[in-house]
Amino acid sequence: MAKTRVHNFFVSLDGYSAGTSITHEAPIGGAERLFAGFDGRVIHGLGAIDDPITVDRALTSTWGQGIGAEIMGRGKFGPQTGAWTDDEWRGWWGDEPPFRTPVLVLTHHPRDPIHFGNGTSFHFVDAAPDDALERALAFADGRAVRIGGGPSTVRQFLAADLVDFMHLVTVPITLGVGVSMWEGLAEVQDRFTIESVTTASGHTHQFWNRTTGR
Repeated sequence: MAKTRVHNFFVSLDGYSAGTSITHEAPIGGAERLFAGFDGRVIHGLGAIDDPITVDRALTSTWGQGIGAEIMGRGKFGPQTGAWTDDEWRGWWGDEPPFRTPVLVLTHHPRDPIHFGNGTSFHFVDAAPDDALERALAFADGRAVRIGGGPSTVRQFLAADLVDFMHLVTVPITLGVGVSMWEGLAEVQDRFTIESVTTASGHTHQFWNRTTGR
């Protein structure tokens, strides 16, 4: 079966992966400091830069390898809540979203799909994690499905025991408040083997590989 993966997921020392209130000006809800060292140019490979190839950049570049679809929460797509309005919002990423695959956006409110010329398409679904994953696997056509976040979405898929691999990046800052990555997930680590490496930037990359099949 194709794998379900989490990539480049940033967590503070006190366990938060997003702030408390998403707005147009603060898309990560006040937790933007988590991504101060993130080099988004390399998510599709290291050929995008002339800068030195660091460990952080090399690990970041695995984000798109073998991915055929993504699942994200509504908050990652935009700051709106409730019924969709006619404001023509098409996501944070302009006319060329980085995904280049179908993306399922979890929402309780229906909306027509949005398609982009670079292969990205957003599909808005009201579905539990297992149903959403089944739909994403159909889009992925044998490739892996990435659970893209935010933390509440990743937490739901972990709670449902549907994650095969996670690449977590612990950033050496404390936020003091935010959306927890780990709330309600006591002993979740027992389902995985975990390797870690700390880079010169102070980031600790953890690789969680599931020890048993689904």
